[in-house]
Amino acid sequence: MVPLRSLALILVWIGIAAAGECEVCVKVMDDVRATLAKEHLNKKPEIEAALGAYCARDTLNSKEKKICYYIDPIKRDVAQPFSLGMSSLKVCERINKSNPEICTVKNPVKTEKMEVKDISKLRVKQLKQILADRGVECKGCVEKEEFVKRVKETEHLANDEF
Repeated sequence: MVPLRSLALILVWIGIAAAGECEVCVKVMDDVRATLAKEHLNKKPEIEAALGAYCARDTLNSKEKKICYYIDPIKRDVAQPFSLGMSSLKVCERINKSNPEICTVKNPVKTEKMEVKDISKLRVKQLKQILADRGVECKGCVEKEEFVKRVKETEHLANDEF
């Protein structure tokens, strides 16, 4: 009985970790699914139209627009698994096979309300990603503390949308 319980916990953990992989794509798919009426969830033309209508909105942020840019040419390929009732994560994983850039679009890490001790808990890879999202290089940075310092110095760039 214990092995089954631990296996279930591992599968749940993998599912949570995988959701972070394609977070923006999953959000877009969930938003599109929410706009569709229940009777249209399995009709490909309606799904394609809903994708087009969602991507035509003016209220999308830059990450959602980027996902729309990737999805627009392959709407039909997205509508097929979508119409079969596949989860948003599975749809994103499937279309990621044809365009590996889809799951690389991620929401930026919020640091404006983090203290130095919280930022220092992040991994160097995450700190480098924060700096890259801000368009800042950390030349000569070797130690983690140098990256933390640079992230705090460039905090004013965190809210800039490119």
